[in-house]
Amino acid sequence: MAGPETDAQYQSTKLMPSDAPFFTGIKKYFNSYTLTGRMNCVLATYGGTALIVLYFKLRSKKTPAVKAT
Repeated sequence: MAGPETDAQYQSTKLMPSDAPFFTGIKKYFNSYTLTGRMNCVLATYGGTALIVLYFKLRSKKTPAVKAT
């Protein structure tokens, strides 16, 4: 099973991902070919999840969903 990591085109990105000429824009920071790109994807996912959890924990609960009668 040969993946993109075994191609000669992507071998240079394992050593220096910032110098790769074929990654431009946001793909330079979020990609699945380099360890740095994978790390950035994981950190963005964890950060987004943490923000959602904090939002729902800290938002005010001014009105109850069901009024007691």
